[in-house]
Amino acid sequence: MGTNVAEELNSILTAMKTYHLKAGVADAGLRKDRLQRAIRMLLDNHDRLAKAMSADFGNRSIYQSKVADIATTVKALQYSIDNLEAWMRPEQVADPEPGMTARIDHQPLGVVGVISPWNFPVNLAFSPLAGVFAAGNTALLKPSELIPHTSETIAELIASYFDPMELGVVLGDAGVGAAFSGLPFDHLIFTGSTSVGRHVMRAAADNLVPVTLELGGKSPVVIAADADVKVAAERTLTVKTFNAGQICLSPDYVLIADNKIAAFIDAARSLVAESFPTSQTNPEYTAIVTDRHFERLVGLLDDAKAKGAEIVNLGPAGEPIYDRSTRKFAPVAVVGANDDMKIMQEEIFGPLLPIVSCGGIDKAIAYINAHPRPLAAYYFGAGKEEANRFALQTTSGALVINDIMSHASIDTLPFGGVGAAGMGAYHGLHGFLRFSHAKPVVFQSDSGTSGLRLRAPYAAKLEGLEALFGK
Repeated sequence: MGTNVAEELNSILTAMKTYHLKAGVADAGLRKDRLQRAIRMLLDNHDRLAKAMSADFGNRSIYQSKVADIATTVKALQYSIDNLEAWMRPEQVADPEPGMTARIDHQPLGVVGVISPWNFPVNLAFSPLAGVFAAGNTALLKPSELIPHTSETIAELIASYFDPMELGVVLGDAGVGAAFSGLPFDHLIFTGSTSVGRHVMRAAADNLVPVTLELGGKSPVVIAADADVKVAAERTLTVKTFNAGQICLSPDYVLIADNKIAAFIDAARSLVAESFPTSQTNPEYTAIVTDRHFERLVGLLDDAKAKGAEIVNLGPAGEPIYDRSTRKFAPVAVVGANDDMKIMQEEIFGPLLPIVSCGGIDKAIAYINAHPRPLAAYYFGAGKEEANRFALQTTSGALVINDIMSHASIDTLPFGGVGAAGMGAYHGLHGFLRFSHAKPVVFQSDSGTSGLRLRAPYAAKLEGLEALFGK
């Protein structure tokens, strides 16, 4: 980008909008072709992309990159291919009046802006595109500047598989991202932190651009009295250690009764030992993405310890909790966490797991409802009645019973937040609808009877109307 970033970006977007209008509505064949090219790009270059992500993180599990960023994304794109013709059909509604018909057409919005984050840089760029392309739109992508190898690789590959007028890429720092947020897109989707999401929404408001915000927050894990603590600990730590906890849906804290904490810690430590016998030298254990994020986690841990929390290293015996030279941070339980600690005031985005003493389902519900609504909530318990009560009395972007994060890869479900965790949802049909305009189309009858009630004179019509009001 040159010195006048906003002008350059506006020029790109104007050209894309002109192209979109001139080309006309993309038919099913073109939409499928774009989705198939995206799949081909990912499959042809999975090794290169995984290596780029690992280079950016300092070390990132190749398996994690291939399963979460490549395979899951390919599955989402293929799901759109398999279903888009059915989604594209006009939705017929009941005839509103004799001789009058109506339908709903799902019309492409135009050019969609996509701001993708660093933690799952391929998935969170191309998973939205599964809906964007299925709906017949074109898109302009702004990937994160924190992962330069990956972002540059994505830009280079997209240029090889797509015309820049159907899928363009803009690289640059936070200043470019801010200018990007202020462009007059037909829709803007942002994935990232709640604090940055506020700036994005504010910038988009100047042009009345509708936004989808996939943010985050503090996703709780509730361990009910009848829960299998070992299962709950294993499933919680499975996701807490995946990508070293750098996931918007990662479990952020655990609400559990005092008498179950020791069993939870023991099961968590056993799971980590089985999964990661070593961490600092283990290529399967992912590093923290930048020095700044690493030091932020150190600060959260130091603050919690200074305020009375017990710091329990769940990682391999004999290894340090963290090492600045590798930017690797072992899984840590922060026992006795409370709201005075910074670790309970902000999203952690790392392998630190606060353990909050909380006895009983009612107290857990009250605690969650007293805080901003989370992107997900996780409930472990055997009783369906209590689980359903928890579902009814708490609000979160999603709820998973007896597991962690399993909803995110189910393409039939909407994915998104609520409140401070975001707005709008996508994935599958929900993505197609999110990036479409539902346009009513009405055909009036030859007689036009329904419209005559608006035509003067009104005296006789008023008498009939008064009868409706009971006079």
